[in-house]
Amino acid sequence: MKLLGIDIGSSSVKVSLVDVRTGEAIAGAFSPEKEMAMKSVKTGWAEQNPELWWTNFKTALQTVIAKTKTAPNEIAAIGISYQMHGLVLVDEHQRALRDAVIWCDSRAVPYGEKAFATLGSEKCLSHLLNSPGNFTMAKLAWVKENEPEIYAQTKHYLLPGDYIAMRLTGDACTTASGLSEGIAWDFTTNAPAKFLYDYFGFDTNVIPKIVPTFGIQGRVNAIVAKELGLAEGTPVTYRAGDQPNNALSLNVFHPGEVAATAGTSGVVYGVNGDAKYDPLSRVNSFAHVNHSQEQTRIGVLLCINGTAILNAWMKNTVAPEGISYAEMNDVAAKIAIGSEGISIVPFGNGAERVLCNQEPSCSVHGINFIKHSKAHLIRAAQEGIAFSFKYGMDIMNAMGIKTNVIRAGHANLFLSPVFRQTLSNVTGATIELYNTDGSVGAARGAGIGVGIYKDEKEAFAGLKKITTVTPITADAQSTADAYGRWAELLK
Repeated sequence: MKLLGIDIGSSSVKVSLVDVRTGEAIAGAFSPEKEMAMKSVKTGWAEQNPELWWTNFKTALQTVIAKTKTAPNEIAAIGISYQMHGLVLVDEHQRALRDAVIWCDSRAVPYGEKAFATLGSEKCLSHLLNSPGNFTMAKLAWVKENEPEIYAQTKHYLLPGDYIAMRLTGDACTTASGLSEGIAWDFTTNAPAKFLYDYFGFDTNVIPKIVPTFGIQGRVNAIVAKELGLAEGTPVTYRAGDQPNNALSLNVFHPGEVAATAGTSGVVYGVNGDAKYDPLSRVNSFAHVNHSQEQTRIGVLLCINGTAILNAWMKNTVAPEGISYAEMNDVAAKIAIGSEGISIVPFGNGAERVLCNQEPSCSVHGINFIKHSKAHLIRAAQEGIAFSFKYGMDIMNAMGIKTNVIRAGHANLFLSPVFRQTLSNVTGATIELYNTDGSVGAARGAGIGVGIYKDEKEAFAGLKKITTVTPITADAQSTADAYGRWAELLK
């Protein structure tokens, strides 16, 4: 038997199959080969057509099925991971009414800030653990005011993973964890935050049915089974946003455990055993995948929007034409720590929560035309990304999450020796890299949800550590000096 995991990203859709017996991934595929189209009609806007997610899911699924020759009845359960904070609006016929407003769209910032000011910080933070900010509820408020004809047709608002689950099963539903990531969950009542729905003028009927994060959430219907080549009745048994799911993928479930990613955006995600929040709401607290009324498990999320997207910009704009990422990493490694005085502040991909929703753009400092080269800029970019992680992790540390060990997938920027060593040196943390990704984690989560695995220990027995990175004592001072210069520029 096998478990199917789906990861709906903003760049691509990844599908993996995990063997139930061994717990190991046996095949994976992603689509498209180049990044999915993203629309930005105005500065700060970012939208995607939900049909793109479905189309690319089908392509990746067909590749994996063909590669493994998997029969429909061999798939025991399906798990879904998805890009967080998106907004998908569907009508009574479950048709998407407009393009999805995705995670890096910043148009809703004023709506969240007004709600925070009107309702008060004490009310919002004590009940929601966050400011409404630029999250899903604020995005829905933007649609209500600016596209009333769309809002009037809305039957349900969904997160991207909810949408894919609905397409698979015909059932519109969401989770408490999902509602919390949209800043719509009241942790004091353990229910949707009615006071916030009332403030925005939303009828709570727009909330789809709430289902557990782990468990039978719906079953593949006959029409979709025929379209995809799956077995009718295959259960969907797990879903979570990409960062809680990434933590799950790395076996991060309990207080003090920390996971990180450095893809399009960079994230550090630590689990807290108390419902704590940052008074300035610079990092975000959500219900983790195993949170319940009886067991408090809060995921504290630090997000930096401009991480691998900056590295990609360097590759496409600055680096020698035709160079690979691996070759670019080699070039950066030849430059000394601190990039001989160049500092890059990487905030160039929308409003940054860690900076109180400011949008300062990316900036480059300290260039000397005589001594600096492309290699210096490439290294400075990777150092700047690592320094932005350090800046946010200091906020998390003040909340009680002490980062001694960071677990991450062996992917994206964590493939760069410069980035991961800089991050280890500047934080003093050991970094453990594992052979996993979001779609594999979603598959293992599905195994927990369907009852194949009795607990996370059994589900993640097949998780393989690739390498460990420890701080280099001899480089501590030069890294600290480079960070100090960077932090002064940020001020």
